[in-house]
Amino acid sequence: MRVIITGCAGFIGSHVAERMVAEGWRVTGIDAFTDYYAEADKRDNLRSLAAEPRFDLVEADLADAPLTSLLAGGPPIIHLAAQPGVRGSFGDGFGRYLHDNVLATQRLFEAALEAGCRRVAYASSSSVYGDAEAYPTVEGLTPRRPRSPYGVTKGMCEDLAAIYGRQGIEAVGLRYFTVYGPRQRPDMAMRRLCEAAHGGPLFQLNGDGSQSRDFTHVSDVVAATVLAATTDEPPPPLLNVGGGEEATMTEVIGILGDLSGASIPVRRIGAQRGDVIRTGADTTLLRALGWSPAVSLRDGLRSELEWVAARHGRTASAAAA
Repeated sequence: MRVIITGCAGFIGSHVAERMVAEGWRVTGIDAFTDYYAEADKRDNLRSLAAEPRFDLVEADLADAPLTSLLAGGPPIIHLAAQPGVRGSFGDGFGRYLHDNVLATQRLFEAALEAGCRRVAYASSSSVYGDAEAYPTVEGLTPRRPRSPYGVTKGMCEDLAAIYGRQGIEAVGLRYFTVYGPRQRPDMAMRRLCEAAHGGPLFQLNGDGSQSRDFTHVSDVVAATVLAATTDEPPPPLLNVGGGEEATMTEVIGILGDLSGASIPVRRIGAQRGDVIRTGADTTLLRALGWSPAVSLRDGLRSELEWVAARHGRTASAAAA
């Protein structure tokens, strides 16, 4: 059994690749190693797969790489490659989002159709909802009202998936809700909080801390992603993936302070452009496939805090050597 995973060196992608290899799949991982954050961090994400015979790494940009040979045999595809981040999508940076999110996705769907791939499970985002009129948000019922160009590109990917779905591909979009956990990107709030708890830079809090999120641990996201890609019956075209434990940023800061044994230094700054007030997922459709979140917010935060501590320990050991 072979599967394609794009964005395999990223936060979510590396975890999915490990899970699929552990389940006996032959994984072809594709990653462009863009400069959004340090390439060394991404390569470190793949450290456990470096000597794994069932894992092959292909360094390529989906927007211009020849894809026909990579998709030979029509394997299922888990498409996680994208340019992330809300703030950077405004202004001149939008071109990068069009290239990495929209063009890359269109080329992948086109190649998947030509190769006879049955299913493409791809990463969408809760950002497509924007500030909803009612919560929890429901696939197909809650209108898309993105507040950032990033959210617009994710909505465009959903539209592309619908087009290729009508041509025979089982395309399922996974609307991820604030994913956190070990290997989280360095720009994300939970990671920055954990770094601050271990003596890193002062945490800068956007807004007043009352904004709330449906936090989802990466292990629950991996389980949902693998299920969507491999379930025998065609899954719904869109699935919310939310942890079911909504909390404000102030509450998260308090939990991490309690776990670390000291209050975390915080400096409040202005609200982030494109930020939403709240997210909350209705996960009825995903639960009907047999999925449910298994990691509580407190346990999940502990796992990321411990990962950051271990990472600091490795860095210190390397410096001493």
